[in-house]
Amino acid sequence: MISFFKRNSPVIRERAAHGISRANIDPDALKVLYRLANTGYTAYLVGGSVRDLLLGRQPKDFDIGTDARPNEIRRQFRNCFLIGRRFRLAHIVFGRKVIETSTFRRQPEATESENGLYQTEDNTFGSPEEDAKRRDFTVNGLFYDIKTFSVIDYVGGLKDLEKRLLRCIGDPTIRFREDPVRMMRAVKFAARLGFTIDRASCKAILKYHADILNASVPRVCEEIFRLFTFGSARAAFLMLWEFNLLDDLLPELGAYIDASGGKRSPLWNYLAALDVDPANAALSNGVRLACLYYPLFFEMLRQEERRYPNSRVNRQHVARQALHAVAQRLHIPKATLYTAQALMDVPRRFADSPAKGRGHRFLFHPGFPEALAFQRILLTAEKADLSCLNEWQALYEQHTAQNAPRQPRPEQADVPEGAEMPRDAEEDESDRPRRRSRRRRPRRGTAGHEPGGEPHGVTVTEAS
Repeated sequence: MISFFKRNSPVIRERAAHGISRANIDPDALKVLYRLANTGYTAYLVGGSVRDLLLGRQPKDFDIGTDARPNEIRRQFRNCFLIGRRFRLAHIVFGRKVIETSTFRRQPEATESENGLYQTEDNTFGSPEEDAKRRDFTVNGLFYDIKTFSVIDYVGGLKDLEKRLLRCIGDPTIRFREDPVRMMRAVKFAARLGFTIDRASCKAILKYHADILNASVPRVCEEIFRLFTFGSARAAFLMLWEFNLLDDLLPELGAYIDASGGKRSPLWNYLAALDVDPANAALSNGVRLACLYYPLFFEMLRQEERRYPNSRVNRQHVARQALHAVAQRLHIPKATLYTAQALMDVPRRFADSPAKGRGHRFLFHPGFPEALAFQRILLTAEKADLSCLNEWQALYEQHTAQNAPRQPRPEQADVPEGAEMPRDAEEDESDRPRRRSRRRRPRRGTAGHEPGGEPHGVTVTEAS
C-alpha cells in the first residue's frame, strides 16, 4: 500500500484579499450553490473555474463540489440527471448548459499492478480536504465558498498561482503512473496558462513518458485536440516534443520535426498561425488536424513529385498516406479524417483569382468557410501574399449577403375599433380566392338509392 497525503489546516483567503466577484460567476452556477447552501449542505465552486477567476480569466465551465450525496442533489433539482457507474455525478441542466455537481471524494490508497503502473480502487465519498488532495495539480485544488466568499486552499495552490508554477499534488511519479494522461494535462495547462512545470514533475514525465501508450485511446485523442484550444497549440506541441511524448503519441510527426530542424521546423510556424487566426475557436477538429499534418503532407508530396517528375501526383492519395497512421492509432472519427484529407487539396483550389475558372461553383460548397480559414492559416505561416485570398473572402461575403434568408414580415398591428383599415389590409371578397366546393361521393354499395327510398329496381311487398 502506498499513501502520500497527510492532513493539514487549509489556507483561507478572505473576500478582500482575492479578486473573485460573483458578477463573473455563471448565474446558474450561483443558483445551484445557493440552493445547496440554503438547504444546509456545504457547496463550493471547485477546480479550474476558481483558478481562472483568480487569474482574471473567464472560465469555460463552472463545477461544484458538495457534501450532498447524488440522490440528495437530485431531490433538490428537478432538472438534475445522475450519470456515471463507478462514481455518480449530478448534471444540472439549464437549457443547453450543464452545471456538473459532484459529491466530495477521497483518493484510496494506490497499489502497484503487474505492469508497473499504480492503480486505485473505486472512488469513495470524502471530506473537502480529501477531495482537494485527489485532484491532479495544486492550482486545480482550490475552492470558493459561497457562504463566506473566501478561497480555501488545502494543497498550496495559491502560492503556486503567484509563482505561475504547475505542480502535482503528491508524488508526481505515482500520480503520473496512476493516470498517464495527467502528463498530457500538465502540458496542456502549462501551455494554456503560460506556467512552468515544476522540476520533479518534469523528471517524472521524462522518465515515464512511454506509459502514455497504456492510456485509454479515446482519452488520449480527446486531450490531443484540447491542446489546440485557447491559442496554445504551438507551445503545447513543442512541450510534447521536448518531453518525448510526441514520439510516443505521433511518431511520424516526431520524426518529421527531428528531420526538419527541431525547434526550427516549419511545423511551429503553422501552429503559431493557427493560434492567432481569428476563427480559431470556431474551427473544427478536421481543420486542426490538417494544420498539424500539412507540413508532413507537403514534404511527402515533394518526394512524390521528385520520384515521378513527368506525371501529376494525386494529392488526395498522398493526404491519405500522411494521415493513415494517426487515424488508425487514435481512432480518429471519419468525419474529422475526411475533412482533413479534403483540406490538403485547398491550396490548388485557391491558386487562381476567383474571377477565373469555376471559382463561383467552389463558393457554394458547404465546406468553403473552413477551406478559406485553412488557406488563410497556410498563407500566414508562409508569410505569403494574401491579396488573392482577400478577393475570395470579398466574393464569399457578397455571395452570403445576396443569399441570406429574408426576414419574416412583421405581423399586422391591431386596428382600433372604428378606425379605417388601410386599403391593402382590407379583405376584399372579390380578391379573395374562392374555395372550390366538392360534392361528396356516395358510399360504396349505395349507388342508385333515392333519398329516403329503396334501391332502383327492387319491389318491396308486405309479408302476409
